[in-house]
Amino acid sequence: LDTGECDKCLEETLRPYPKMLFVSSVAAASSSAPSVNKSLDCLLQVSASRSEGARNVAFQAPWKTAGNTGVNIKSWSPKRTTSFIRLRSFHAKNIQTGPSFVVEAKAIASAPEDVIVRTAVLGASGYTGAEIVRILSLHPNVELRILTADRKAGKTFASVFPHLSALKLPDLISVGDANFDDIDAVFCCLPHGTTQEIIAKLPPHVKIVDLSADFRLKNVDTYAKWYGHEHQAPELQKDAVYGLVELARDEIATARLIANPGCYPTCSQLPLLPLIKGNLIDADDITIDAKSGVSGAGRGAKENLLFTEIQDGMNAYGVASHRHAPEIEQGVSNAANKDVIVTFTPHLIPMSRGMLTTSYVKMMPGITLADLRACLTNQYKDEYFVHVLEQGVEPATRHVRGSNHCLIQLYADRKPGHAIIVSVIDNLVKGASGQAIQNMNLLFGLPEQLALEQQPMFP
Repeated sequence: LDTGECDKCLEETLRPYPKMLFVSSVAAASSSAPSVNKSLDCLLQVSASRSEGARNVAFQAPWKTAGNTGVNIKSWSPKRTTSFIRLRSFHAKNIQTGPSFVVEAKAIASAPEDVIVRTAVLGASGYTGAEIVRILSLHPNVELRILTADRKAGKTFASVFPHLSALKLPDLISVGDANFDDIDAVFCCLPHGTTQEIIAKLPPHVKIVDLSADFRLKNVDTYAKWYGHEHQAPELQKDAVYGLVELARDEIATARLIANPGCYPTCSQLPLLPLIKGNLIDADDITIDAKSGVSGAGRGAKENLLFTEIQDGMNAYGVASHRHAPEIEQGVSNAANKDVIVTFTPHLIPMSRGMLTTSYVKMMPGITLADLRACLTNQYKDEYFVHVLEQGVEPATRHVRGSNHCLIQLYADRKPGHAIIVSVIDNLVKGASGQAIQNMNLLFGLPEQLALEQQPMFP
């Protein structure tokens, strides 16, 4: 864009499409270049890059999110830098003479202050429920109204999870005592098999993100086969949308009921599905070796999860019978347009959280590892949470701990025509609660990254 037209561009772009993407660039060769000032209220993805030898560039933006009143981002290094910020005004200028620079801003979505999502978390005393509460404490558009936990009803949330004692939260109640008339969104973090009847009784205006497996399988007969009982809400199953966000945004945005994907299926499908859709790998020749931290088994007391049982060792479980297998196969079959069976074996690792999947695939004739890398890089190049790592960088669970990110790496197998794909997530965040909040943001037209911008904790 010509720098003199930037203000006009911003105004004309935002007016007709307040929730659509726009891109504007400011380029200048000297400090005399015109500044850009525009009032707006949206979340911006801000990037800056400099040509070789360029001096410092400033992007100054008073912005507003929970606990923040303003920020000045200055002195970018020659490498491209990106941040996500919510702006109420826009000002960009060159503060020193020198070679050209570019400031690029993408409006992710409008985030009006008067939109408050009144929210309930069912099953708030489990790990996924606690993670939802922790993450939503950073969400400027969410008000937590109801927290349920039948066995701990009457207790304060802080007494169950002291690490969240600083938050002002409602006491825990039983599901039967909850009134959903004034609730906009419900997160269901209840055990498998208990959610269907509860969701069927919720008022029709409530939007739901279900973290159990109760609505993930489209075929109710497949559900009955793997979960041992008939589906209790088949009429709702027809309208449920499988919420693998990066690959199903359009469907999610217009849904009422979201089936939040399981942790293993999320970690496995994000790298595999684009490759299958692109006819780059053989869908009939996929082996998935997966490993999870112990929190994936839930918070209930179980003998095989005692410290002395799990520490200093690892073990496979659910071999050829894990319930996430049909969920993965459903996604792979849809991508391949035919019925597919995959080899999937999960393992339990003595760590609290984290997940790593190693997928062994056969490439289609004439396809190379470079083709696989190009496909995934193109698929996720604009994604905030899913990243294909640079060659030579090893993904590790510690690199995603506490975050909503997924890291992917590809390797050539020693076996000709085959490749190895490694992906990592935090099983409690991207594999559960974080993705659930991504889904909720989409349901209510909010910026997808809201409350999820925290980076991984390392070390």
